[in-house]
Amino acid sequence: MPDTLIRRRDLSFLLHDVLTVSQLTHAPRYAEHSRETFDAAIDAAYRLAEEQFAPHNRAGDSREPELVDGQVQLIAPVGRALKAFADAGFLAATFGEADGGMQLPRVVANACWALFKGANVATDTYATLSIGVANMIDAFGTPRQRERLLPALLSGRFFGTMVLTEPHAGSSLAEITSSAAPTGDGRYRIKGNKIFITAGDHELGENIIHLVLARLPDAPAGVKGISLFVVPKFREDGSTNDVSLAGLIHKMGSKGTTSAMLNFGERGECIGELLGQPHQGLACMFQMMNEARINVGIASSALACAGYLHSLAYARERMQGRETPDPRSPQVAIVKHADVRRMLLAQKCVAEGGLLLCLHGALLSDLHDVAPSAAERDNARLMLDLLTPVIKAWCAKHGTLANSLAVQVHGGYGYTREYAVEQFYRDNRLNSIHEGTDGIQAIDLLGRKVGMASGGAMQALGAQMAATITEARDVAHLTAAPEPTRAAHWATQLEQAWVALESTTQTLLALLPHEPRRALAHASLYLDTFGHTVVAWMWLRQALAAIRLLGTAQGDDIPFLRGKLAAAHHFFHAELPMAMAAHAVLRSLDPALAELDDAWL
Repeated sequence: MPDTLIRRRDLSFLLHDVLTVSQLTHAPRYAEHSRETFDAAIDAAYRLAEEQFAPHNRAGDSREPELVDGQVQLIAPVGRALKAFADAGFLAATFGEADGGMQLPRVVANACWALFKGANVATDTYATLSIGVANMIDAFGTPRQRERLLPALLSGRFFGTMVLTEPHAGSSLAEITSSAAPTGDGRYRIKGNKIFITAGDHELGENIIHLVLARLPDAPAGVKGISLFVVPKFREDGSTNDVSLAGLIHKMGSKGTTSAMLNFGERGECIGELLGQPHQGLACMFQMMNEARINVGIASSALACAGYLHSLAYARERMQGRETPDPRSPQVAIVKHADVRRMLLAQKCVAEGGLLLCLHGALLSDLHDVAPSAAERDNARLMLDLLTPVIKAWCAKHGTLANSLAVQVHGGYGYTREYAVEQFYRDNRLNSIHEGTDGIQAIDLLGRKVGMASGGAMQALGAQMAATITEARDVAHLTAAPEPTRAAHWATQLEQAWVALESTTQTLLALLPHEPRRALAHASLYLDTFGHTVVAWMWLRQALAAIRLLGTAQGDDIPFLRGKLAAAHHFFHAELPMAMAAHAVLRSLDPALAELDDAWL
């Protein structure tokens, strides 16, 4: 299989050699699965992504959705790809056999879905949102809602959206004013205006199921007064449901996915059903939002992988410059130049380190459901809650930076639309705004997550890191070979980074109750430092797996594993130290940003 998306060997390495996902087959839910069935699903996803998604990625970017006679028109391959996706069972990948699903663990399903995101994130988004809506109906729907909607969503007949943002409110959901008035028969009349609704309108299926945040007449102010409603574009009898498309928004990237302005109830005839309990809409929606945040991290990492592999291929083919001052010496491929190698290694660190972090998060979600003991399940939930904002924001920021390096490796050609890396950069740049800005994720991490459960989440994460550090030192004691010795050195660096992060965290948490603006002023820098520390852990785990395998490796596996060790070295030598320098800034508790007068800007 060509390596144009994510290296197939890398997915196998991350899933089986680092995360050992076969452990999940001991749980009754996954007992009928095996490494072979997991690999078969990934192979099928790879073929489908290559054959149905990748070929129209450029066309979807250059021929954006159009509004013609009141209907959205997309290029034809989008619908064909999504039908193939649904027919292959990937919409229902994590659902049980009773619902027609593959009953895959989330970690394996996310590895499959990463391939589609890397191949064509715009087309994949329609499927991703539909999966999220199906999960919401499954978790919170009534038996009637499940019976009516789940089969249609999982078969690709219906698509779905999450409808949160309003023009005046932006990311502040406490300010939404959309209303839901009871009709007297258990349903509600929905009225309001929503904006930036991804996949908000199209003609890909028979219906679109909107999950809409709105307020009941007796709703308290703020987020505690928000309820969640199922609002279909078409009613069961096929009639329109007073959901109108006010216009399409044209973005810098992911252009093949519609972004819509939607008006609900302009004629007073938009009917919806409550999903979950009254005034608990945001609590319900957080399930889909957190799932979406993991998806953003995976999309960012997949695009970073794609950009890396494209720029690596270009660097191996592009002849420019010489290795000696002699002008008569032959030109060499630019991969021979040190700065190009630096840019390639930096991309590899972000792409493959971020991807493992995302898959680790998906595995935590699985373990929260099926781990044998209550303590293990609780620890998995705590760590997933802690890591979710990091998975979203660190991968979004650094995935985009990796794509910027991919453009630079191409030189002047990278800035043209003739090469795919220019689109990867634009597509990835949107991920810092998706599902809450990076800054919002940073405030969530520092303001809520690191202190939750009296610091229990941090303690659980620290314990797992400590186990990896001990393993690295134990391996080094067994042999004097250079690779284990280096891993032991990296373990010491990781230990120092974690101690520094704990100290910084305690300093900021002590200030938080008294001066929250000052404590949170550099929250984004804190998340970045936190993310680098966690990704360093991901790279130490990859390095240890590579060391274990090198003793028996043959053929192409040897350079693959050597590449893992080279990337680990680069991350610990060049990337982690830069993050460590941020602790002095964070611990200074500088009040300048909190006290800044906007007249000075």
